[in-house]
Amino acid sequence: MSVSSGVSFALSSILTVLVFSGMQIYKSLLASSQMYTILGGYIGSLLFICVLTAIGNLETTIFGKSFQQKLFPEVMFALIVSLIASGLVHRVAITTCFLFSMVALYYINRISQETYSVPVPVPVAVHTKKRK
Repeated sequence: MSVSSGVSFALSSILTVLVFSGMQIYKSLLASSQMYTILGGYIGSLLFICVLTAIGNLETTIFGKSFQQKLFPEVMFALIVSLIASGLVHRVAITTCFLFSMVALYYINRISQETYSVPVPVPVAVHTKKRK
């Protein structure tokens, strides 16, 4: 079931606030061991996805369906927000958040290309025989 861009913007904004506040509530737990610190970075990458989705849906609502997100400023802004949020938990969480966010961005781009790109027709080579 899909929703409109405006509703998706509202949902992803609410998720952004919930994920950020959850990271702050459980800050001491996420910084207590190595595994929890890596989990904190993973949660930071979920925050990156939520912020990126919110920004993209806001721009789609304002500028229309043909508007696309670019590396700068949309993706960089979402990445900086998620890295700062992860940095409030633990310094190592910044690194793991960056790594998980790059993997997530790769797969988001791949899914977007499969869904929205127009297939390019492949030219067919015609072989002609030359006679002497």
